[in-house]
Amino acid sequence: MNPTAPNHFASGQVTFLGAGPGDPGLLTLRAVEALASADVLIADPQVLDVVRVHARAQVDTPLQASADEASIPADVPALRDTANLVMAAARAGKRVVRAVTGDPGLDGYVAEEMLACAAEGIVFEVVPGIAAAVGVPAYAGVPLRDAHGTDVRFIDARTADERCWTEVGASDATAVVSTSLDSVAAAAGELVSAGRKPDTPLTVTVAGTTTRQRTWTATLGSVAQVLKAAKVLPSADGGQPVIAVVGERSAAAQRERLSWFESKPLFGWRVLVPRTKEQAASLSDQLVSYGAVSHEVPTIAVEPPRTPQQMERAVKGLVTGRYEWIAFTSVNAVKAVREKFEEYGLDARAFAGIKVAAVGEQTAKALVAFGVKPDLVPSGEQSAAGLLEDWPPYDPVFDPIDRVFLPRADIATETLVAGLIELGWEVDDVTAYRTVRASPPPAETREAIKGGGFDAVLFTSSSTVRNLVGIAGKPHNVTVIACIGPATAKTAEEHGLRVDVMSPEPSVHKLAEALADFGAARRDAAIEAGDPVTRPSERRPGSRRRARS
Repeated sequence: MNPTAPNHFASGQVTFLGAGPGDPGLLTLRAVEALASADVLIADPQVLDVVRVHARAQVDTPLQASADEASIPADVPALRDTANLVMAAARAGKRVVRAVTGDPGLDGYVAEEMLACAAEGIVFEVVPGIAAAVGVPAYAGVPLRDAHGTDVRFIDARTADERCWTEVGASDATAVVSTSLDSVAAAAGELVSAGRKPDTPLTVTVAGTTTRQRTWTATLGSVAQVLKAAKVLPSADGGQPVIAVVGERSAAAQRERLSWFESKPLFGWRVLVPRTKEQAASLSDQLVSYGAVSHEVPTIAVEPPRTPQQMERAVKGLVTGRYEWIAFTSVNAVKAVREKFEEYGLDARAFAGIKVAAVGEQTAKALVAFGVKPDLVPSGEQSAAGLLEDWPPYDPVFDPIDRVFLPRADIATETLVAGLIELGWEVDDVTAYRTVRASPPPAETREAIKGGGFDAVLFTSSSTVRNLVGIAGKPHNVTVIACIGPATAKTAEEHGLRVDVMSPEPSVHKLAEALADFGAARRDAAIEAGDPVTRPSERRPGSRRRARS
């Protein structure tokens, strides 16, 4: 290495990163890598929440603007002092990520920040993102080109001059117009004045690629009346950005067949999942795939047993060969045993020679993460009864030991214990953890539950019904109630709730699937009747007036 060569990295480096139009899933792999190594994160408020989850916990975020400021006027840069912040952090030797909405190459203010870095010799890189003008039409089901190779013109209505409007108006190109909600009609007027026919179709999409996305189909001549009839305008949120696509490809007949995003069965539904965060994670992912917004509310808290001696003796017996089987009936049971193992300096090797049973897929996954592959998982119903269906009876010839270790909750039912005894096994039924009612959720969540702010609630056990009602109140009667089985449904009805959806089998994923089927049928019925597709929460009094576009 040449000792006289300048060290370009001594003054830090900057990554200008495109965060896309709003959907967190549209971040690129390179963007996630850059965020994970950032010392300083400077983000547009609209995408702060999208990018912050991929940054280190100790990352410095000097701009604490809210990511919910969707009403920032389209012609005003969200953060005018970002250039100074970027430069100051880079001069201090920090790795800076400057995250912007869409793609940094289409942001004029970011171009100025890049020039400032170049002028001072600060090393920088650009990570492209999906531009709103491309990503939003894709999510709205509006292809920008067809097999005939139609030209596409992109227009920023804030900066377009008369020549730009004239050129696009005189052509038959598909025009993608970036503007604001209350300026769509004016942009349509510019195109008509420049030569486009008033009956040229267009689509207008707001909050594109997010679960708040809404798209209207109109023509250049009727767009103002369509938005007024939809009660979108006039609005205090008229300054929020929209993407309008003008041309034959945005016709209603095309969108009805290609609108894949807004036609998801639970699109935009707020679904309450009353489970612990760890338990709700995979379920929430499934709900998101159906277009829903999952809101997790813990209804129980897990605590160690009051007297740990019983658990300690059982774990020692596990190591010394006291048991033929160990049966896990929940993810929490796996966690409790794993924590006790770590306390004693043990690991998964202690299960050598012991048969392991798991009550279902999620419990089995928790065991695999621990390093243990279960020998028995129910082939049918994922429950204690299903486990007993497949559990072998004790055979003194083939089973040298007749004892089963059953670590579980303090409130567990006796079904499994009784069934194992009937099969000839001795059972050490050990309290591995206690379940207690969780603390009440924030006041805003409680008000949404009781006031009909949620579209659906998923109840996965009778205890989740009792605990949710106890800590937060009874869900509003417009809220769709989905239950995992008859016992849970009975408890819900005892609490005055109308059960709308029942899972065909006791599986949280089958329950989510059943809710999606319910949402799809509800949507199809509305379309067949010629009614607008609405969410259940929009049925409550005054909800349309308060609903966000």
